[in-house]
Amino acid sequence: MCQTEIEEVVIAYGHVNVLATHRTTLEITKDHDLSKRGTCIIAVSADKAMNDLNPEFKWSLRNKNAKLTVLIAVGEMVETINAFGNPQLIFTHPTDMVIRKSSFICNRTLAVQADKAACDLSRKIVERLKDPRQRVQITLTVKI
Repeated sequence: MCQTEIEEVVIAYGHVNVLATHRTTLEITKDHDLSKRGTCIIAVSADKAMNDLNPEFKWSLRNKNAKLTVLIAVGEMVETINAFGNPQLIFTHPTDMVIRKSSFICNRTLAVQADKAACDLSRKIVERLKDPRQRVQITLTVKI
């Protein structure tokens, strides 16, 4: 079987109010502001959201066998999250991308059945994500 691999890179930034304590989701947003109620948000001012992703990437992530690897690079520190695609993914939200531990799907959902949520991230990385000048590179790789 031939394996297909497609990659998207999202650049975002930290924010003083990053808490990363949500137990079931992790979110990246194009929004510049973040309240302390956004406990799943790990990065703001992203250069892409759901509707900005490459159509081929979206098509691949809708495959029933799609696996997504998310690499969150904060300086020299990297966190890896593994999740799955789903044929029902919508990819239309204009500002947000959400990775979920559950199977819930809405227009903000990038992937489901993830092995980590915001609360599972390294606390060293979370501390860096509290710096608004901290650049964050999120590499999304889908494999079929």
